[in-house]
Amino acid sequence: MSTTAGASTASVLATTSQPPSAEPAAGQTAAAAASMAAASMAAAKPAGRVRGWQFRFAVLSLIWGFSFLFIKVGTQGFAPLQVTLGRVAFGALVLLTMLALKRERLPRSARTWAHLAVAALFLNVLPFSLFAYSELTIPSTLAGICNATSPLWGMALSVVALSEDRPTRRRVAGLGIGFLGVLTVLGAWQGFAGTDLTGTAMALGASLCYPIGWIYVRRTLGGGGHSHLSMAGAQLLLAAAQLAIVTPLFTTAPAHLPLIPLLAVFALGALGTGFAFLLQYGLVDEVGPTTAQMVTYFVPLIATAAGVVLLHERLSWNTPVGALIVLAGAALTQSKPRARHTSGPRPGSTAD
Repeated sequence: MSTTAGASTASVLATTSQPPSAEPAAGQTAAAAASMAAASMAAAKPAGRVRGWQFRFAVLSLIWGFSFLFIKVGTQGFAPLQVTLGRVAFGALVLLTMLALKRERLPRSARTWAHLAVAALFLNVLPFSLFAYSELTIPSTLAGICNATSPLWGMALSVVALSEDRPTRRRVAGLGIGFLGVLTVLGAWQGFAGTDLTGTAMALGASLCYPIGWIYVRRTLGGGGHSHLSMAGAQLLLAAAQLAIVTPLFTTAPAHLPLIPLLAVFALGALGTGFAFLLQYGLVDEVGPTTAQMVTYFVPLIATAAGVVLLHERLSWNTPVGALIVLAGAALTQSKPRARHTSGPRPGSTAD
């Protein structure tokens, strides 16, 4: 899921119904066996064990929905790359703290670290940075809606990259409907008037990074035997290292640390990238990946409400209408064909 929390490799392999969900994120690796185990365990749990998951689902939706507001506020005091660096650093701190408390270890294989470095680039560094840069010129509401296009990109890419993920008529229709929604959000019939195309392209590019990362993870990091917490912590650590190298080359250190933007970056990282990851995995474990990933469809709605109410961003009629069309298309691209029931032998017939 693209989650604004940032995708982690673990999230991809645990939520196997995704294009390898926005956000992220997120926020994306546990072993492939862990993904199947998560779904089967959730199905086997008695009803009493899943009571209260709706509250955690709502909290996760709010955290990821507000992430775009946090990005906008953060860029008012820091350069976009600095916002992204702070985001992954605070997120990594949360996950590594949990790793220490649980006495788990980071992966040891050099091969695993190499693949996680690529995953960190496509699932954290690039999309987080592009979203931060995009919000210099576009409202947080539009960025949140662009984030919801990740399933559309994922479906398109999976047709080419994943031989086991063939399109159906319904999913192809969802792809077309989703991109029609994007054109509606952007006001294509009026020549994209009032829309910064560069910023919008960056936000859409950020959403495209997630499925690229998801596909890479599915091809390279399945069956590793590591816990999702270990893999995600290592991934964010690598993302922080990459940004620590790049950020000083393109930015200058801030003369002071403005409080409100600093708090926004802290919330973006600690809550939206660290704590949200733990919430997501709790949901996957309790109610299964299909229900847990439904949070993706609430994120743009919350992002829009937060931007309008708290940041006083202007909202034209085509923005919410287009957002709903995008979500409808995304839902169709994630749908699976119904299993066909084979009828038994007809009365009076004989078996061969």
